[in-house]
Amino acid sequence: MGQFRPKYITFDCYGTLTNFDMAGAARRVYASQLSPSAMAQFVKDFAAFRLDEVLGAWKPYADVVHNSVERTCKRNGVAFRPEDAQRIYEEVPTWGPHSDVPNGLAKVAKEIPLVILSNAMKSQINFNVEKLGAPFHMVITAEETGAYKPQMKGFEYMLDKLGCGPEDIMHVSSSFRYDLMTAYDLGIKSKVWVNRGHEPRNPFYEYTEVDDVGGLAAAVGLEPFRKSA
Repeated sequence: MGQFRPKYITFDCYGTLTNFDMAGAARRVYASQLSPSAMAQFVKDFAAFRLDEVLGAWKPYADVVHNSVERTCKRNGVAFRPEDAQRIYEEVPTWGPHSDVPNGLAKVAKEIPLVILSNAMKSQINFNVEKLGAPFHMVITAEETGAYKPQMKGFEYMLDKLGCGPEDIMHVSSSFRYDLMTAYDLGIKSKVWVNRGHEPRNPFYEYTEVDDVGGLAAAVGLEPFRKSA
C-alpha cells in the first residue's frame, strides 16, 4: 500500500496524536491507596470499562469516565467518589501531543488534508487539537455523530461529510479495537497503525505499521519508507 495518495488522512486523536494519559490520571488519584500491583490492575480494568461504556447509546464523555471509574473502584474494592472521576475527566483538555506528532503532521499537512474522528466532546477537543501544531481540514467528535468508536456510525458520518468513499481515505490509529478493526470492516483499505505499544500487532487487519507519526510521509509516498522494528 506504500504509495497510495489519499484524498484525506483521517486520524484517531486520543492515544494516536494526543498523549492520552488516563492511566496517569488514575494513578494521580488512586496510587496512594493501592500497591503498585493493585494500581496496575486498576489501570487495566479502567481501560476495559471505558471501552465497554462506549459500546452502547451515546452519552456525554463525562458520564463515560464517571461510570468507568465507579465500576473500576467497585471491582478493585476502592471507595468511589464522584469528584475523583470529575478530576480525571477535567485533565483531558490539558493533554498535549506525543513528541513525534507536530513534525510528523507537518510533513503531510502541506500535501493532504487532515481530518480527526475522535471519541470526544466539542468542549474538550479544541484544546487538544490546538496543541498538535498542524492545520486540520475537519474535526469530528462522537458528540456530533451520536456514537463512539468502535461503532461504525462515526466513520459513516465522516465519509458522508467528506463526500468520499472508504477507498479515498487513509485512516491512522494506534488502536485496533477502537479504530482499525472497524475501518477494516467498512472497507477502508488504506490503514496505518502507529505502534504506541499499548496493543499487539494484528496483521489480519491489513495495515502499514509505523513507529510514530513521522512515518506517515513515507506511507503516502512523500519520503522513502522505513521499516518498523
